Parts: sequence; structure tokens; C-alpha cells
Amino acid sequence: MHNLLLVILTLSALTASAQKKSLKGVVAVNGAPLAYATVALSGTKYGTTTNDRGFYEIKNITPGEYMVVYSSIGYFPERIKVMITNDGPFTQNIELKEGSSKLNEVVVTGVSRATELRSNPVPIAVMSKKEIDQNVNNNIIDAIIKGIPGVTAVTTGPNISKPFIRGLGYNRVLTLYDGIRQEGQQWGDEHGIEVDQYGISRAEVIKGPASLTYGSDALAGVINLIPYIPNGEDGKLNGDMITDYHTNNGLIGSSLGLSYKKNDWKYAFRATGKAAHNYQNKVDGYVYNSAFQEYILSGMARVDKKWGFSQFAATTYNNKQEIPDGSRDSLTRKFTVQVAGGANDDIKNRPFAPQEWLTSYGVTPLHQHIQHYRIYNKTEVKLGEGVFASALGWQQSIRREYNHPTQPDQAGLYVTLNTFNYDLRYSPQVMNGWETSFGANGIAQGNRSKDATDFPIPDYNLFDIGGFFFVKKIIGKTDISGGVRYDTRNISWNDFYVGANPANGFEQRVTATSPGGRLQFPNFKHTYHGISGSLGFTYNVSERVLLKANIARGYRAPNITEIGSNGLDPGAHIVYLGNRTFEPEFSLQEDLGFIAYLKDADFMVELFNNQISNYIYQSRLDDENGNPVIIVPGNTTYQYQQSKARLYGAEFTFNLHPRNAKWFELNNSAAYVIGLNQNKELIAQSNGAAKYLPFIPPLHIRSELKLKLKGTYGVFSKVYFRAEADAYAAQNKYYALNDTETPTPGYTLINAGIGSTLKASSGKTICELFLQADNLFDVAYQSNLNRLKYFEYYNASPNGRSGIYNIGRNLSVKVIVPF
Repeated sequence: MHNLLLVILTLSALTASAQKKSLKGVVAVNGAPLAYATVALSGTKYGTTTNDRGFYEIKNITPGEYMVVYSSIGYFPERIKVMITNDGPFTQNIELKEGSSKLNEVVVTGVSRATELRSNPVPIAVMSKKEIDQNVNNNIIDAIIKGIPGVTAVTTGPNISKPFIRGLGYNRVLTLYDGIRQEGQQWGDEHGIEVDQYGISRAEVIKGPASLTYGSDALAGVINLIPYIPNGEDGKLNGDMITDYHTNNGLIGSSLGLSYKKNDWKYAFRATGKAAHNYQNKVDGYVYNSAFQEYILSGMARVDKKWGFSQFAATTYNNKQEIPDGSRDSLTRKFTVQVAGGANDDIKNRPFAPQEWLTSYGVTPLHQHIQHYRIYNKTEVKLGEGVFASALGWQQSIRREYNHPTQPDQAGLYVTLNTFNYDLRYSPQVMNGWETSFGANGIAQGNRSKDATDFPIPDYNLFDIGGFFFVKKIIGKTDISGGVRYDTRNISWNDFYVGANPANGFEQRVTATSPGGRLQFPNFKHTYHGISGSLGFTYNVSERVLLKANIARGYRAPNITEIGSNGLDPGAHIVYLGNRTFEPEFSLQEDLGFIAYLKDADFMVELFNNQISNYIYQSRLDDENGNPVIIVPGNTTYQYQQSKARLYGAEFTFNLHPRNAKWFELNNSAAYVIGLNQNKELIAQSNGAAKYLPFIPPLHIRSELKLKLKGTYGVFSKVYFRAEADAYAAQNKYYALNDTETPTPGYTLINAGIGSTLKASSGKTICELFLQADNLFDVAYQSNLNRLKYFEYYNASPNGRSGIYNIGRNLSVKVIVPF
């Protein structure tokens, strides 16, 4: 009996082994192998990518009939039915055609299930890893700005960029990491995006309040940063080593990525380190206290089965970022160092910053220390013809800002934010062409102050939940989609008392019964509600030409600093004053789009009009004599305001890529937005100074010439040259009340780059090389969205310059070594 059982098991194993077959072949374009193309068996877990020679092989396939999908960015996808039999390996070669695959590209942001870009009426832009790599930058947001019209950023030096979409930012732009909303004290001016720029394989950007699946804080749009998921050869360890160097601030970046795939399981790991000294320009020289250090770890494990998939991931982020304050000598304009505090600090007689400090990679005592931890799971289960998806995550953001020179280990601001993310949704079977889905998501959040001396916001608790219903239908050449959502957000805090701390001479949190204690934040509890929704259509004039229209209502509950702030944020050098009576913001936005991906050119025009009620913005606070209100010496006071507002504008793209001259590309884009404050009473009282909204970018025109050399030149292949003109018009339409903003002259930056893939004689890739020169002619300029523009202690200066200027000429080199 034992021997019989052994024979049966052996025969079963041999039979199972014999039944597992493979599909292999070569993917090519115009007879040339196409590397990194995706090959997948539709509706199954099987898939891979082609190697450097265009070869692919999918192993361990159960015999049967399959639909094989071949795709790559820049090419039309091909679908071929194949029959895998027991006779042996099946070979299928395929030729892809160059074309408008951007329209056929699948997106996952802002919809209930993955869908083609062409069918979505909402303005969505996609940036691939290849495009991100070719835009060498200090952070991921700056790369997106170069590649997607209508996206800008408020900056505080080279490493802090807060994204804005069509003139709206802060908590109006929802940043996602792999679909999980990023929560990291994003209310602050100097609070950047806590993400590893080298680990992002794709960025998807929604422009406008049409993301039904995210609710509050997506009023302006969504930026979804999607990390790399391995899809290589089974049983082989793959990876890459990235090295990045910038001459302007000496930035050194290194990143090691590893990935492994075996049967149903995929694993990925990345470790990144970045360090930079102070940046420089020809007006300010080295800008003291703009250095930073950044270290990031991330890991992922994913299992794909016939029933769906489940993915577990974790990230850790650790950043030390210096805090510039702009203090300098009134005559020489050299930067000075704060060495004393309070009444002992004589701003006009501070010592000069030593030269060796300006080019040091060390971090000065006055800096901010940000740590961010994240653990999450994404699971998708097939239930018959329907799909259930869940995303659960926990993240913690710890922010410390050190601003006391005589007590460098004492944090001025020290807050810890814990957030639990949850997202549950179900997409039933498509019935009679109707695609529907519904779900609920939100966050539970708690923020606590630790051992600090400044308390700009209270300790608060927040719970947010929203439910949505989405529907989509194709009628002839028209794709119609829309839905509705209801959100509720509860936010509360208890009485928060502050009193003297005898141990350090500053203030500390105390109890209500403490001697000398004062009530800084009276208790508060409120629930905000909002209904949002959208309705739009896409009309397919032809395979290459589309018309899009969408109308959407957005909702955003006020954030903590807008309703609860009452104190100094040391890193921003701003005392914030909130208003507990603020109502939620509601927007009504109309979008019209015309898209044509023709054989020799791409053409796109997007128009938008956005009416916002209860719009919240910052305004500098002056006294009755017109002088700035100073609550904390050396720091500006801003008070939040609320009024109606209107934003309207357009984005334009024209890319020329002639079929008969494939070595040539000319890419052009333009973005323009006007932001109007509709508080008529305030405008009249201020003689028009409050006519426009703050932080509105000027007309931005970008033009890039790219030359791609065919063939190989020794070890060099895929060689390209690019030259770019990045022009910003003068911004004279700004929020001028109390000198909150000032006019900004226009400027044009010339950038250039060269790139190539280096290959061995065997055809194996040695590395990818990118050389880039930004601001090639070292133009001295100030962006109107540069916060450092307003870091000035004097009313006049010997050289006629005020504030701190943006980064000067920067030469950079990036090398990616795959293995």
C-alpha cells in the first residue's frame, strides 16, 4: 500500500510537471527588439517584461487558451489569442506599432477600478519612470512640475516643495503613496513630501475636484506616487543602484533597490540616502542653513493568486532639514548666525556664518527633524465577476523643529501624528454595459505635542468617513461616468493650557490648575459635512481624437491650523491665527478638453473654471498704523481669512514627433491660471489690494527640443540630447493686502541634458547615464511661490535686492546600474 501510494504521488507530480508549459518569444518594433515591454496573460496572474534583447518567457503556465496582451508606453497594445498545449514551449513573436498609447494607458487613480485613460472625462496626467529619470531633481515633486502642465509648488529651498494644482495647494491637494493618503502635518508652509524619489515608478495626477474615491482634501486634485512592483524573471534577484550628484549644493544621492519574484510571490526592497550642503546663487552666494540629510527604507511583499492579490508594505523616512531665517549683515549682505535668544538676540549684530559651514554636509543646531513611518496592506479579491478591494494602513509622523541656539537640544515644535487609513470598495459584475462600484473610506487621526516650547496647534482627534457610488456606461462613441459622495469629519480637542517652564526659561504645556497657566486653546468639537460628485463624458471622435467635458463639486473641511492655530511655527517663522467659525469649502468646477494624438504630433487643450465658496487663505496681519503685527520677535503674524473665490485658466500642450524624422521631438506646453478674491467689501476697503488670491503661479511656458540618435556608438546606445526653455511671466496679479505678497519679475531658465544607455558586447545593459544642466546661464531669479523671497530683515539693501533667491546654475549626473 505504501509503495502504491508512492507511485501515485510520483505519477501525479510528473503529470503536473508535464502540464506546466511556457510561452516565450521576442517583442520588436520595426524589426528592432523592444526592451522592458509588458507581456501578460489577461485575467490571470501570469506576466513578465522583456529583457534588453526584447526576449520574454512566462513559465509554469497551465495548458489552455489565453489572451496575451503586449504593451509598452509609446506604442499601441496588441492582443493575441494563443493555445498552450502539452506539446512543448509555445513561441509567439510580436511587432508593436508606435502610436498614441498614452490614450490606451491604464490608470488607477480617481476611479473605482483600473481603466483606460482615454475613457476618463476627468483631466488626468501620467508620468512614467523614464520621464521621471530624465528630469534630474532634488525631489519627486519638482520632477512632476517639469513634466505636467498646471502643477506647481510652494518651495522653501531645494528640498521642500509643496504641490499646487491650478493655483490650489496645502490640504486641497491630496498626495497618495501607492493609493494610501499621505498624512504628515501637511498644513505647514515648510512641510514637504516625505517620499523616496528614487523608488517611484509612476506618477498619476488628477487636476480638479473630481476624485470621488478620496473625499475631503482632494478639492484641488490628487497626486498618486506609485512605487515599483517587480515583474521580472522567476527565481532571479534583480536590482539597481542609483547614484546622483549635483554641483550647486553638492547633493549626493545613493539608492539600492532589490527585487525578487518566485511563482506567486514578489518582493522589493529599497534603501536611499541623500545629503546636501547649502545651495547657492550669484546674488546671495551660499544660502546659509539650507542643507539637509535624508534616509529612507522601504520594503514590499506581494502574492498573486487566481482569487486576486494581497500586498504588504512598510516605509521609514528620516530627514534633517536646516531652517533658514534670512538674517544677514545690512551692508555686506553676508548671512549671519543666531547665537542668542530672546532679548539677548541682537539681529543687527549677529556674527557672520563661517565659510566652512556653508559647504559642510553637517546639519546645524537650528533645523527640523522629520520622521515618518508607514505600514499598509492592499488586498483585492475576485468575487465571481465582481471585485472587492481593501486598503488598510497605519502611519506616524514625528516633527521636531529646533530653534533655540543656546539650548540646541530643546525642540521648539515637537508633535506626533498617528493616522489609521481605511478604504473598502466593491465593484460588481458589469451588467448590460453598466460598470458600477461603491465603497467607504477615511482616516482616524490623533495629534499630540511632546516636550516643546511653542504650540501653534492644539492636541486634536479627528475621524473622517465618506461613502461613494460610481457608475460608468459606454453609449456608442461616448463614455459617460459620474457619481456622488457624502463625507463627514469630526474634529475635537480639550482645553490646552500653557505656562512657564522654570527648567529652560521657555513655555510648556501645563494643567488647568498650574500656577500662572493660561488657556491657549479652548476646547472645541465640531462635525463637518459635505456632498461632492461629478458627471462627465468622453466623446471618441476617432481612435486618436477625443473631446472631454466634466463638471464636479468638491468639498474640503478646514484643516487644524485654519481653525485651531494660535502660536508660532518655528520652521516657518510664522505665527498662525486660526478661526474656529470657518465653514467647509465647496467648489464647482467645469472642465473642457480636446485631445489629439496624431501620427506626427500631439495636441491638447484643457480649460477650467472653478468657483469656490468659503475659500480659506493666509493674510499678513497689520495694525491700525499699517505696521506688521509682531507677536513673537523676528517672526511674521498671519491670520486666516475666508471668502468666495474664483479660479480659471487653461493648459496647452503641443508635441511634434514626425514619423519621417523619428530622431526629432519638439515638446511644448503652457499653463495659465487667474485667482480672484470675491470678497467685494475687502477689495473696496483695500483699494484693490485684495483683488487676487495668494500663491497663484504666473503664465508658465515650457519648450523642449529633443534629438534621439539611432543605432549604437561603441558601448553607447539610445543616445539623446535635449535643450529646454522654461519661461515664467511676471506675476503682477497677486494678493497685495498688507504686503502679504509683492510683484515678481518674469524670468527664463535654459536647461540642457544628454542621456544614453551603455551596453556590453553581449547586449546586456551596463548602466543608464543622465547628464543635466539646469539654469545653464546662472540667472538670478525669484519664483513668486518661493517662500524665501520674503525672508528679509531690512527695508532696503545696498544691492537693491530683497529676500533670498532661488537656486543658481546646477550641473547634475545620475547613473542607474541594473543587475
